[in-house]
Formats: sequence, C-alpha cells, structure tokens
Amino acid sequence: MLYFIQQDGLADAAQAAEPVVEEKTLSLFDLMFSGSLGGQIIIVILFILLFAAVYIYFERLFAIKAASKIDKNFMLQIKDSVLSGNIESAKIRCQQSDSPVGRLTEKGISRIGSPLEDINTAIENAGRLEVYKLEKNVSILATIAGAAPMIGFLGTVIGMVLAFHELATSSGQAQMGALAEGIYTAMTTTVAGLIVGIIAYIGYNHLVVKTDKVVHQMEATAVDFLDLLNEPA
Repeated sequence: MLYFIQQDGLADAAQAAEPVVEEKTLSLFDLMFSGSLGGQIIIVILFILLFAAVYIYFERLFAIKAASKIDKNFMLQIKDSVLSGNIESAKIRCQQSDSPVGRLTEKGISRIGSPLEDINTAIENAGRLEVYKLEKNVSILATIAGAAPMIGFLGTVIGMVLAFHELATSSGQAQMGALAEGIYTAMTTTVAGLIVGIIAYIGYNHLVVKTDKVVHQMEATAVDFLDLLNEPA
C-alpha cells in the first residue's frame, strides 16, 4: 500500500514540475508593426493610403448616388412646360432637381430659339463638366490601386536586403532571429500592399460603373430633350 502511495506522490510531483505552456497570441497591430524600422515606415504609408482610398470611395459613392436621383416624371413636366411656352417654369423645375440631368436640361432650355446644333453643343459641353464633377478624385483611387502593391514590394526588397546584409556581415554565422526579421518585413509589407491595392481597385471599378450609369442617364435625357424640340408644333 505504501508503494502505491509513493508512486501516486511521484506522479503528482512530476505533473506539478511540468512547465505550463501558455498559448502565444499575436494581434493584428503587433503583426503589422513587429518588423524592422523600414518595414514599419512602409506600413504607416500604406495605412495612410488605405484611409485615403476608403474616404474617397465613400465620398464619391454618396455624391454619385445623390446625382443619380431624379423624379421619374421630370421629363414629362419639362415637356408640358416647354410645349405650353412656359419656359421659366421649366427652368425652375430643372433648378429644383439639383442634379446633372436637371442642369443639362436647363442648359438646353436656356438655348431654345437657337439652331438645334448650337443647343446640342451646349448640352454636350455642360455634360462634360458634369462628368468631370462626378469623376473628381476617382483617378487618385486608381493611382492608389496601382501604387500600393508597388510600395509593398519595395518593403519586400528592403526586407530581403536586410536579411542578406546580416548574412553577409556575419560571415555566414548570422543569427536566425536577424534573418527572420528581414524576411518578416518582406512578407508583411507585401501583404499590406496587396490588401490596400485590392481594396482601392475594387472601389475604383465600382465607382466607374456607378458613374457610367449616371452618364447614360444624362445622355438619355439629352436625347429626349432634343426629340422634344424636334416635335412638330
């Protein structure tokens, strides 16, 4: 009996002597900023680009959505006013719409009495200005989409240079930690650059699609207005 008690005591002592292994977790912040100084600077630059891309995307998205809103009866009201000779009422209705379509139509109404070719030219010029307003800062989003991965690859090159420099200066006896830091920098900056680039690229293409819809809406309205002027009195 004493033998079994001693065995149990030894087993308990062995279990107590075993070191407690704590699970090590790594936060996203630690993951991104645990590399070298050069990698950290590139990560900060990429975060700034990400913030700029997200801001431009949502600012333009809300602006384009506001520009695309128009009353379905807008052209019917304009047609009734123009055919009845109430030009001022038609202009007021266009101003109330406060949209690219309304401003294009108002430009055409203000040219009533001029040759049809002049009216068409005035509408086209106004349309170019409206498209320019819709595409404001969208090109910056495209630039970020192309530049962010390149900046991330720059971090990759910096990280590999650090790793090989450590290997060269240590005569082949480099510490694994120093080599790992350079490779770690290379990988984190690459991942960060690709993430920012993908987000900016998707946002840019989504805005382009939304802008094209508004442009199509403007073109359709311009055609309807010109057809209105061509109708026999």
